[in-house]
Amino acid sequence: MKAKNEKDQKKVYEGLITESLSNGMFRVCLDNEDLILGYISGKIRRSFIRILPGDRVKVEVSHYDSTKGRIIYRLPKKDSKD
Repeated sequence: MKAKNEKDQKKVYEGLITESLSNGMFRVCLDNEDLILGYISGKIRRSFIRILPGDRVKVEVSHYDSTKGRIIYRLPKKDSKD
């Protein structure tokens, strides 16, 4: 089994869904203020997890193309009790 070197590994960022596009694609504003195009991973698609604008997500971004990323996790919403 071949070990992954640092080059092959993807970076994981957290961000906010700002816009819903067609075919399971979303506009994601990352915490470092970058705006990328995110698409749903197959695991989320299979589990029928619903992602809407305003949700916080984890995005896996390749170092080859930093304008696109795969949404790998939807973070739970924090209940704000005032």
